[in-house]
Amino acid sequence: MSKLLNSLITELRRGTLTLAVLSQLKTPQYGYSLVQLLEKSSVSIDQSTLYPLLRRLEKQELVESSWDTTESRPRKYYVLSEYGKEILEQLQAEWEKTTLELQTLLKGDVENAPD
Repeated sequence: MSKLLNSLITELRRGTLTLAVLSQLKTPQYGYSLVQLLEKSSVSIDQSTLYPLLRRLEKQELVESSWDTTESRPRKYYVLSEYGKEILEQLQAEWEKTTLELQTLLKGDVENAPD
């Protein structure tokens, strides 16, 4: 794969990963469980990408975190905040709209595009 194509794919995936991660935080998840959930849907994400993304989402107040120390190994769990739920709903609607628009463009069916 060319360097340019790789760069363009990375750029394309960047925003979609945020949406993918938010969509899986309706119930509390820790990092590894989140990676597993995403991989079940064929969405791969490196831990080196996931943890900075989770920290950013927490800073933006879209997710909340808490530590579970009941196990032998403490785990930090992440879950959508109320604000995060609202944003996810809006992002999902925007994603669906954008997907339809792009499918129309890519099929070359602009004549029959929805208004």
